[in-house]
Amino acid sequence: MQESVQRIRTRAPSPRYSLVLPIYNEEEVLSRLVERISALIAKLDGETEVIFVDDGSRDRSVSYLRRMVAAEPSFRLIELSRNFGHQIAITAGMEAASGEAVIVMDADLQDPPEVVLDLVAKWKDGFEIVYAKRVRREGETWFKRFTASLFYRLLERMTPVDIPRDVGDFRLVGRKALDTFRRMPEHDRFVRGMFGWMGFRQAAVPFERPARTLGETKYPFWKMMRLAIHGIISFSERPLQLALLTGLAISAFALAFGGYAIVAWILDAGVIAGWTSTVVIVSLLIGINLFMTGVIGLYVGSIHAEVKRRPLYVVERLSGFDRPMRVASRGKRASFRKSGNGVTADVRALRQL
Repeated sequence: MQESVQRIRTRAPSPRYSLVLPIYNEEEVLSRLVERISALIAKLDGETEVIFVDDGSRDRSVSYLRRMVAAEPSFRLIELSRNFGHQIAITAGMEAASGEAVIVMDADLQDPPEVVLDLVAKWKDGFEIVYAKRVRREGETWFKRFTASLFYRLLERMTPVDIPRDVGDFRLVGRKALDTFRRMPEHDRFVRGMFGWMGFRQAAVPFERPARTLGETKYPFWKMMRLAIHGIISFSERPLQLALLTGLAISAFALAFGGYAIVAWILDAGVIAGWTSTVVIVSLLIGINLFMTGVIGLYVGSIHAEVKRRPLYVVERLSGFDRPMRVASRGKRASFRKSGNGVTADVRALRQL
């Protein structure tokens, strides 16, 4: 398999830490976020870079971040050409990171930057991956808590990969795990599952997740459902096994019912002809057949997305990087040009699968 090769050389020589923050319509919280990130950087024991990944924001997030990048040498900005989704934005930032330890966190301040110090302390104990585990979720409705609990338990039941409960994408990843992550080319990404699959030494740091005070959540119920489906499809064949077992069970039931009908006809047991039972049985069988077809279709759709070999994401502009990002895949290269503030990408693929 040919692997994509890419490197970013930044202003800070060999930073020890890289913070990756996906951004999508977060203008209300950015000023407070920058303050707390700056305070965190002052407490870390090594050179730190902060990589903001704008995932096609429609508000003024980008203009604010461009000003911050121009004023702060340790800040970088990757602007994707459109909204590719949270998991893809995380991937873009992690592939651009050059630190020994990469910390992924959301920009809404529900992942408190101060917890990063605890993640770093655990990493220094020899753990390759350190994830932040929510022990309390403030400001959420009972329905949100219920669906979140259902989400994690469903993943635990359906996937053989060890994906801890109540753990999102807020985590620290060492260089070895990051290099492994970069070699995983799948298109439908479930990042926390990918790190769970690696099997490196992992540890948890508990924290209390504060309520969101500014902006709106980017993960409503339907997005959580889609993420759960992607996670299950990516790491488990159990839905296919379930479809097979369901089909066998229904076939056995239909065979038994058919035998009963034949025996009743032979014995002239006075079988009452009626359309109600027929409609109910036929509707049930059709519904289950469509369900199983849909399960198979999800897997086929995932295969279709992979074989198209499209870029995972497209970069419109890079800011805060002194040198171009070089991409090589299957003999193709993406070109970038210098701008007055770092590097600006021509609208090409940043990464080819």
